[in-house]
Amino acid sequence: MAEQENLQEHFIAVQNLLSKQKLVEELVHRQDMPRHDLVESLVHKQNLAELQRLIGRLPTSVIARILEDLSEEDRKTVWALVHDVRKDEILLEVSDDVRVELVSEPKPQEQSMMVRVFDLHEGRLRQIPIYHHQDMSSVKPIWVDLVTPEEEELAWAEEMFGVKLPNPKDLTDLETSARFYVEDNEEVHLHSDFLLDREDESRNVAVAFILKGNTLFSVRSEELPVFRLQRLRARAQAGYVTEAKDVLLDLYAADVEYSANALEDVYARLEEVGRQVFRSHMTNAQAAKILTTISEEEDVNGRIRRNVLDTRNALSFLMRSKLLSNDQHNETREILRDIESLDGHTNFLFNKINFQMDATVGFLNVNQNIDLKRLTIISVVFMPVNVLAGIGGMSEFSMMTHAIPWPLAYGSFIIAMIIIGYMTYMWLKAFEDRSIKGQRIGKNG
Repeated sequence: MAEQENLQEHFIAVQNLLSKQKLVEELVHRQDMPRHDLVESLVHKQNLAELQRLIGRLPTSVIARILEDLSEEDRKTVWALVHDVRKDEILLEVSDDVRVELVSEPKPQEQSMMVRVFDLHEGRLRQIPIYHHQDMSSVKPIWVDLVTPEEEELAWAEEMFGVKLPNPKDLTDLETSARFYVEDNEEVHLHSDFLLDREDESRNVAVAFILKGNTLFSVRSEELPVFRLQRLRARAQAGYVTEAKDVLLDLYAADVEYSANALEDVYARLEEVGRQVFRSHMTNAQAAKILTTISEEEDVNGRIRRNVLDTRNALSFLMRSKLLSNDQHNETREILRDIESLDGHTNFLFNKINFQMDATVGFLNVNQNIDLKRLTIISVVFMPVNVLAGIGGMSEFSMMTHAIPWPLAYGSFIIAMIIIGYMTYMWLKAFEDRSIKGQRIGKNG
């Protein structure tokens, strides 16, 4: 209880500082004063500094909870103020949806961001800004990462590093034999799918890996949470990677871990759907919504299964190619064991999804049968009434009742129709009650 109160207190303090910053910026914008930009910059920096000091004093778990509760705009503001050393720990604490949002990066526009070059410095991964050939003279990169490169960026990287790089637009729909192979010059090529699971969509993103000597090249069409997390971990932990193949294996291991987290989310969402499915009654609108949710979860589960299958093929290729050391072989076997455990979960989820879908369709059939039953009852009730109405509309009826005033004749006729319809309805209801009672007696007997 005390921890919850402290968390609420810190959350309110962060929100107050964010609101204060927005209010002051709005007031400064409205004022027409000399040196307006200078005043605005000073006020902005002062508010951010105060907010940064507050964040710096908070524990990692508290910051993670605050980030989950903030709006998307405020979350980005607070995340930018978190020290880089603490970001990796916080990313491990927050929920998967928030983690994906925080690690997702906009499409880079500068060449230094388009082509990321990393080397090892004191056992840690370090990014090096590269603009010219001279920048590479004293650098021994172990990882070169290209995200959404244009044609000129690809040509620039190929010239600088002396390697042929594929265009990320051409990575889809490759033949199986073209996904993993070794060139005559001993370059190792792997084309793999990596899972991207967001709240609004889930898909597999193709990534091309090239191992040339002691350098790993990766090319893809968009930023992926797995790559960002691995960069953060390798920067924070000394000895996390020692060579290019370690980076490659860690990326595959992180992809399996990311797929496992996505499966946990599928489990949680299906549990919520299950609570709705096992209710005593469900409307057609509710059933349609549940079927949509189940279909989405089935799609995510299928993509996860395809993703881990592709990862298994890539790891098997690396083991068969005899490119890995003994330690790397052992790490690869551990990853393959994790994939085997995920296979069991995906199979279980497929069965669970099919069961819930069948149950939901069963509710739709029951609702349809109830509607048909109601229509049948209405038809039976009105059948004798329709016969009487037909008789009343004939000219013979008028001839038989010509001596009776027509309001009395037709009023009596309408009353008779109502009585007959009511008696028919009561007879059907009594018949149904007897049937239900007989079924209960049969079950108890």
